[in-house]
Amino acid sequence: MIEALRLSIAACRICRDAPFGGDAFRLPHEPRPVAVLSDQARILIAGQAPGLRVHETGLPFNDASGDRLRDWLQVSREEFYDRDRFAIVPMGFCFPGYDAAGSDLPPRRECAPQWRAAVMAAMPQIRLVLAVGQYAQAWHLGPLRERSMTATVLSWRRYLDGDGRPSILPLPHPSWRNSGWLKRNAWFEEELLPELRKRVKTLTG
Repeated sequence: MIEALRLSIAACRICRDAPFGGDAFRLPHEPRPVAVLSDQARILIAGQAPGLRVHETGLPFNDASGDRLRDWLQVSREEFYDRDRFAIVPMGFCFPGYDAAGSDLPPRRECAPQWRAAVMAAMPQIRLVLAVGQYAQAWHLGPLRERSMTATVLSWRRYLDGDGRPSILPLPHPSWRNSGWLKRNAWFEEELLPELRKRVKTLTG
């Protein structure tokens, strides 16, 4: 099941062939879906969408953001890319391009409605979802999400260990653009990261 779904995702071209909003919003390049599915990993990293470097290499979080995320998790690159330890499935599988200011655009809106439920159904062994950024938090937390990303991450204890479902741990995006946020919110490193690292060690050991 996982392999068939992986092949279907790799062949997906909906953001090229049926984009929202017509030609003005068409994907600016040939799609290259990037996702790591697993029938063994107990941790799912639910990111936003690939950046340009990830698009070019086909390797998720293969950039400075990934270096910071691996530091948060306290895992090596080898451990991070071991699909028996981590599934890595962003909300949008393809690099969406840049906005006028040169920042990455949000994940394509076609992607999650098409694929997310099937991805989650194919990985029932997942015990912890790391919801990285507001788009992943919106899907995985739904009405439990707070009004802002900061408030959602600050409420992280609410989303752990509920009713036999996978725990969800909301995280800010590890982009360098969030360095100021990390400095202003020292509780993230002091309180959330130790819990994150403890759970990662337990679930990947």
